[in-house]
Amino acid sequence: MTPFINGNMRRPIITLTTDFGVKDPYVAEMKATILNISPNATIVDITHQIQKFNVRMGAYVLASASPYFPKGTIHVAVVDPGVGTRRQPILIQTKHSYFVGPDNGVLALAARNEQVEHLHKLTNRKLMLTKVSNTFHGRDIFAPAAAHLANRTPPAKFGPEINKIVIPRFAKVARRENMLIGEVIHVDDFGNIITNFGEKELELMEINNTINVKLENAKLELKLCRTYSEVQPHKPLALIGSHNLLEISINQGNASETFRVESGSKVTLHSP
Repeated sequence: MTPFINGNMRRPIITLTTDFGVKDPYVAEMKATILNISPNATIVDITHQIQKFNVRMGAYVLASASPYFPKGTIHVAVVDPGVGTRRQPILIQTKHSYFVGPDNGVLALAARNEQVEHLHKLTNRKLMLTKVSNTFHGRDIFAPAAAHLANRTPPAKFGPEINKIVIPRFAKVARRENMLIGEVIHVDDFGNIITNFGEKELELMEINNTINVKLENAKLELKLCRTYSEVQPHKPLALIGSHNLLEISINQGNASETFRVESGSKVTLHSP
């Protein structure tokens, strides 16, 4: 991938997704690092309001937003409770994008949705800040890597190629006889319960009009809808949401509060 469109150079795009919040200087330090190395980069904040240390939420948000950016965009995600430990700093090159961050699952959903071409461990100290702290790899390793990528440094220069990354539990669905077992991957601000089941899983279960769902505190038989308004206000429903994942919702209500469900809660689907 190169930063060319129709033969013309365009400004490279770097996105940032973190749990840093906005009151501290951490995000500004990452941006300053990027701009010192790649002054022409366009930096886009996906969000810095990921719940602290919530890798699952970071992975979901990144995977939801990244497909809508232009080809060749460089995505940096830093939700890194294991910073300074043996977890690897990595670069993932896909058919569409680059992903830079810790190998703790935060990049896994986004990379899975695109065709992965190469995986590299970030080891080249020449492509990091001169002094690398034990607690701020976002500024000292990941931001410089993104900036050097924006300057068209080949991925192979960053470190050795590796053959696998961490695939977290929230990226997996288990099948047992007539059921699928997954989990809640995110609860949005409307209280919609977003699961890790996609359309393919529903096809495997031959689910068409209704769906049997078991939550930790409720058993539900729900109409599988196309829109929220297909049921009366304050009635529950299921649908494939805008990110192609099964959602359990209440029309004009809060499903998470009603059914006492939070991110990470177990969800089971049963055949009709």
